[in-house]
Amino acid sequence: MPDCPTCGRSFDSQRGLGVHHSAAHDELLPNRECARCGVEFHSEHEKTYCSDDCRDEAMSFEGDSNPNYRGGRTATTCEICGSNFEYYPSAKPGRYCESCVESAEWRHERDISGKRNPRWSGGEHELTCDWCDAKILRQQNNINGEHVFCSPDCQYEWLSEEFTGDGHPNWKGGGDANYGRGWNRVRRQALERDDYRCVLCGVTADELSRNPDVHHIVPVRAFVETPVTAEFDAHYLENVVSLCPSCHRKAEFGGVSPERLKTATELVPNAEGL
Repeated sequence: MPDCPTCGRSFDSQRGLGVHHSAAHDELLPNRECARCGVEFHSEHEKTYCSDDCRDEAMSFEGDSNPNYRGGRTATTCEICGSNFEYYPSAKPGRYCESCVESAEWRHERDISGKRNPRWSGGEHELTCDWCDAKILRQQNNINGEHVFCSPDCQYEWLSEEFTGDGHPNWKGGGDANYGRGWNRVRRQALERDDYRCVLCGVTADELSRNPDVHHIVPVRAFVETPVTAEFDAHYLENVVSLCPSCHRKAEFGGVSPERLKTATELVPNAEGL
C-alpha cells in the first residue's frame, strides 16, 4: 500500500494517493522520471525529459541527427580550376568551387544578335516614302498597312490629297462649297474673332499667305443627318474655329478633340502667346 510522503497516510492505490496529495497538500506527486538526469517530475502528457535543457543536452542536432539532414557535404572537383571542394548537394549542383563562382570570366554569354535573337523578324528593310519618295529603313515589325511614310508631315500631306473630294469617306456627291446661307457670315466672324490666326499653333494669315481655314467643331453632316436640323444650323460662332491647313487635317481625322478646339476659341483674346 502506498504511503503519503508528506503525512504518512496509507492508501489502497497510487491513484488514491495522488488525489489525496493534490487535495490535502496542494502539490502533484511525480509520475515520470527524466531520461537524462533521473529526476522525478509530474507531467499530464507523455514527456521524456524534465526540462528543455535536459532535452537539448540529451539530443544531438548535428549530422544525420538533424531532422533536415540530407546527406551532409560531398567532396568533388571544380570543373574549371580542378581544385577539390565540398558542397551540399541539396543546395547546388557542385560544379564550380567558390573562387570560380565569384569570377565572371568563365561564364558563357549567349549570342542573341541578328538572326540568333528569338524575336528576329527579318531585319531592316529599305522602303520608299509614298509621298516624297525618300528612302527609309524599317524593321519588319514596324511596317504596318499598305502605305509607308518617312514622317508624320508626309502622312498628313498624303491624307489630304487622297481623301479630298470623292476620296473622302464622308463624300456624298459634292454640294454647295459655301455650305448654304449663313456660312459666309459666320466664317468672317470666326476669322475676326480668332485674329486671322490658327487657334492651335498660332500661325497667322500673313505667314500662310492666305486666310486660315474655318472648321466646324460639330460637323455639318451631323446637322444634315438629323431630322430636326438642317445644314445652316451648323453655322454659329461657337461651333467654328480658325485652323491652319495642317491643324485642320489633324482635326478632320480625329487628331484634335472637340473639347480642345472649344477651349482654344475661349483663349483667343490672349492668343499673342500661342
